[in-house]
Amino acid sequence: MPREPGRGHRRARSNTPDRPATGRRRRTDPTAGRPPAATARPGDDPALDGADDPPERPTRRRATLAALVVAAAASAAVLVAGLPGRSPERPTPAGEERPLSAAEAERVAALRVTNLRDVRAGVRVTVGAGRDRTDVLGWVDWARPLVYLDVGGPGAGADRGLVQATASALLVRPDPAALPTPARPPLVPPGDRWRLREPSAGHGLSAVRDLLLGLGADRVDPAGREGRWLRRESLAGVPVDVLRAPLATPAGDPRPTLWVDRDARLHRLSGRLPDGTAVTVDLVRADRPTPHPVDALGGRPGQPRALTDDEAGRLARLPARLRATGSATVSAAAPLGPSANLAGAGTLSWTTASASVTVTDEDTGRRTRRHVGTGPVAHPQTSPDHPGAPSPPAPADELDRLLAAALRAGLHPPGEPAVRIREDQTADRTVDVVEVADGMRWWLDRTGLAHRLELRTSRGVWIHLDLFPVP
Repeated sequence: MPREPGRGHRRARSNTPDRPATGRRRRTDPTAGRPPAATARPGDDPALDGADDPPERPTRRRATLAALVVAAAASAAVLVAGLPGRSPERPTPAGEERPLSAAEAERVAALRVTNLRDVRAGVRVTVGAGRDRTDVLGWVDWARPLVYLDVGGPGAGADRGLVQATASALLVRPDPAALPTPARPPLVPPGDRWRLREPSAGHGLSAVRDLLLGLGADRVDPAGREGRWLRRESLAGVPVDVLRAPLATPAGDPRPTLWVDRDARLHRLSGRLPDGTAVTVDLVRADRPTPHPVDALGGRPGQPRALTDDEAGRLARLPARLRATGSATVSAAAPLGPSANLAGAGTLSWTTASASVTVTDEDTGRRTRRHVGTGPVAHPQTSPDHPGAPSPPAPADELDRLLAAALRAGLHPPGEPAVRIREDQTADRTVDVVEVADGMRWWLDRTGLAHRLELRTSRGVWIHLDLFPVP
């Protein structure tokens, strides 16, 4: 052991003669090997230098070293704790809530932007409980934005079936005979029997739609510290913090419970819809295919771009191509409202600039005949079921707009600007879907022949008119 300051170790005296170590010669000069007296400091006693002390026992040395280590650690802890503005962190005991830390509040603030960056996710939603429970399975696409769901459960009622919705429109495809337990919707949705549903604010499917789409945003929310940290858990092998914190969504519980991982990804949300119904949302991050919107919501997503010279030339020659065609049979699909899911069939002539179409309300079965010319107002309608009775007004003004636009295209090229939305297939032909002014889309094949005309309505849905040239 080194000498401690201010102390010396006196050599123990013994009556037994010193024994030389084996193989070594005993010094005869007791001062040999020692520094000269002139170099000794005043007060130093050669007998107190400890050089000849017997070695300490190993157990005593280890105990001394351990005591020094503990003392140093304790001193460091006291020093750090005493620094200005510094408080020692301690783990939160199990079951003890606490306010959000700054890092946790920032994760909540970035949660919706993280969703938008990830584009889409699978969803499992439970609304209500017991016999009133509704189960929902499908996907949410925050980039489009779009939800595509299969609805089931004992409380589904008339909502049982498929659902597609954007922020402005909600379409349902009822299927009362579907199994009670929902399944993943088909990636390519069926093209028929879709109905426009009038959203009920804060209730049912519209509230679920608003909650899911509201989980995506294009900017970070303000970071607040009024939330609470509840506990740590693991969901599907992912460590998450369970937090109760305000979330800037357009609908839902003002302070839901959130399961958030270290990368600000939401994995579960539990709270209440605006009408007070309990709701739990699970986001399945690994299940993220690209859902295909139905035709009434714009069809498959594309990558809009400017027209090439060939595409622009085909669009400019469209009037001459239609006049050369002469006439076509047409079929229309127009989900214009909860009480106006219309389908039409008839003929259209670019030679006489007129169209005659029989329109059927698919919910009530009522039929009307509509005569449309190129003027701004359609001719009066008659009812084939009751020729002498006046027909009630039908909310089909936008269907008339669609027919009139198809007729005017035989006289003038569609308005600019024009953008190619995507490539598609119809009637075994490849077409370019071209969007022009006034919310119109023409489906043109590579010869310039028109196969479909679409119109975006004021309710955010697309109605379409399929064209089949008459030989």
